[in-house]
Amino acid sequence: MSPRATTQEPVQEFYSIGEVCDLTDLKPHVLRYWESQFKFLSPAKNRSGNRVYQRREVELIQLVKHLLYTEKYTIEGARQKVDEHRRKGEIRGVARAALELQTIAAVERELQDILEVLDGGARRE
Repeated sequence: MSPRATTQEPVQEFYSIGEVCDLTDLKPHVLRYWESQFKFLSPAKNRSGNRVYQRREVELIQLVKHLLYTEKYTIEGARQKVDEHRRKGEIRGVARAALELQTIAAVERELQDILEVLDGGARRE
């Protein structure tokens, strides 16, 4: 058995703003704006002054994105919804569920793109 098969990949705990943008498909200015609107989004800064996001903050960002873009909440409505989830002690589960929904939607879009490519290739033959 290879060493790789017996050890797990380390889970990344901290992310740069660029990595968060890649993970969430959001622009840096959107993340910075959300930080001003949602007090629970306050990433630490490293010695260079760059934002450093923890994994839980990335999950919260995904939740906010889901509430704003999918559920169509206003900023204030999303803020209240997150506070409600936090009071009920269900924030982590709800944030992870939002992440799963967005992951599924992204996979569906990619599969649709693949189907379109395959369908276009079939017509040419």
